[in-house]
Amino acid sequence: MTQDRLWNANYCKVMAANFALFFAFYVLTPLLPLYLSEHFGATKDVIGMVLSGYTVTALLFRPFSGYVVDTFPRKTVLIICYTAFAIFFAGYLAASTLLLFLIVRTLHGGPFGGLTVANSTVAIDVLPSSRRTEGIGYYGLSNNLAMAIAPTIGIFVYQWSGSFELLFWIALAVAFGGLLIDSTVKTRPLPLPKGRRVITFDRFFLLRGWLLGLNMVAFGFSFGVLSNYLAIYGKEVMGITGGTGTYFMLCSVGLILSRIQGGKALRKGRLTHNAGSGMVISLIGYTLFILMPTIHQFSILRSAPCDALLAKNSEFLIPIGYYGSALLIGLGNGHMWPAFQNMTINVASNNQRGTANSTILISWDIGMGLGILVGGVIAELISYGAAFWTVVLINGSGVALFFLATKQFFLKRNLNPTVH
Repeated sequence: MTQDRLWNANYCKVMAANFALFFAFYVLTPLLPLYLSEHFGATKDVIGMVLSGYTVTALLFRPFSGYVVDTFPRKTVLIICYTAFAIFFAGYLAASTLLLFLIVRTLHGGPFGGLTVANSTVAIDVLPSSRRTEGIGYYGLSNNLAMAIAPTIGIFVYQWSGSFELLFWIALAVAFGGLLIDSTVKTRPLPLPKGRRVITFDRFFLLRGWLLGLNMVAFGFSFGVLSNYLAIYGKEVMGITGGTGTYFMLCSVGLILSRIQGGKALRKGRLTHNAGSGMVISLIGYTLFILMPTIHQFSILRSAPCDALLAKNSEFLIPIGYYGSALLIGLGNGHMWPAFQNMTINVASNNQRGTANSTILISWDIGMGLGILVGGVIAELISYGAAFWTVVLINGSGVALFFLATKQFFLKRNLNPTVH
């Protein structure tokens, strides 16, 4: 018996459009703080405020995006969101003052939040049902590739040209390229709800998957602290300067490898296995990240010969632990994320796929936001080391929650009995 074709033309187009979406986003991300500082003379706190508006708006739009995607023709919603997302890049070129840039950047988060939900939902629609679980796992490769490639290209272009405007034009062109690709995707017309629908909270957040969402908050928290305070922690505590780009590159390599390796398990429907193994690998990565400098500092404080020898050796071990943790966290998240996304979709009915997608993204965003906020407060009051030990604690709590409650929660509500 032949298997349904996974890599069909429409699925490949949606993945390519998703790559373009995240490439346009990430090619600017590492350089926007520099642009705001040099072009507008913005201070650090103002830069943080300007850049955080994008995330807040995306978070606010996600619940409504899921409802809209499930209520109106998905292809139409996708094209409208992608068009708005692409046009906003022109707004960066036109923004002549810091206030205008703040407004454009903040509003840009809206179509981004809607587009990520719409594109991933259309990807699910164009997949054959027998390959859907596997396909969702591979779909994330387009995000990971963009995250690995785009920042490096952006930095190279800026160093070569010295022009921020050129970067904005590149992002604009790539975004419109993704829009063009998505416009050629052929989707099956899905039955739309007839008559007047009662609008309930469950149309914006999937209540059947609430514990899955809560569990995802813990993992988003961990990555929120890591992604925002990695550079300064590496410099001040580990003595590693200029390694942030390499760290995220290795993290992306881990994500890509895990998506490829985990495809077989997803094909067999082993969602809880992938989720469990992924979160344990990530926990080991976060623990390794904070443990190495802690051992080094502890050995320096003591004067015994064995501790001096340990301190000397730990200087070589710190970079190994630092970069090794990136690979482990990438591998873990690459297994965990598609498993959780599939589990959330499998507890939702077919007309709630958009809501399921927005639910998992909302949960991740809330966790990221809490990580940025709480991590900053702890770092200010105690130290960056304490902030990262909090990451280990929260991540470990998330792992415990999954094995004690979330796994059974999913199995009881799973609408696809072939998936476990």
